[in-house]
Amino acid sequence: MKLVKFSETIIIQQGAEIVFDYTQDYSQRLTWDTFLKKADLIEGALKAAKGVKAYCVAKNGLGMETEYVSFNRPKVTAIKMTKGPFMFRSFSGSWTFKEIRASQTEVIFLYSFSLRFPFNLFTKRIKRILQSNVRQRLVDLKNCIEQEHPKA
Repeated sequence: MKLVKFSETIIIQQGAEIVFDYTQDYSQRLTWDTFLKKADLIEGALKAAKGVKAYCVAKNGLGMETEYVSFNRPKVTAIKMTKGPFMFRSFSGSWTFKEIRASQTEVIFLYSFSLRFPFNLFTKRIKRILQSNVRQRLVDLKNCIEQEHPKA
C-alpha cells in the first residue's frame, strides 16, 4: 500500500482568522470550492469541529464522508476519510493557515492517499488530476475571499 502525498500553497491577502473561518463555513463552501457540487456537515453538526463528520460530492459524482481529526482555529484543520469511493484505500488532508502579517495568509493544502487495485496502476495520473484540482480550488478560494473581504 503506497501512500502518495502532495501539497499546494497560495498567498491570500487577508488575515488567517478570516481565511480559516471562510473555508470552514459549510454555508459558503460551494461559493469557492469549485471541485464540489455538494458539501454538508452530517449527523446533526451545525459547524465544523474536531470529531464532526462531513459529506462532500465532487463534480465527477464521487462522494466521500470525512471526519475532522484536528481543528485548531485559525492555524490548522485536518480530516480523514471514513467512507468513500472504492478506489481509495485511505485518504486524508490538512489545511494549514500561516499568517505572514495581519492581512496576509499562506494557505497550504496537504493531501495523502492510497489506492486499491487496479486503481493503483494509475497512481501518477490520479495524483496529477487531484493536484490540479487542489491548485484550482486554492486559486478560486483566493479570488472569492479577496473579493468578498477586501482589505480596509
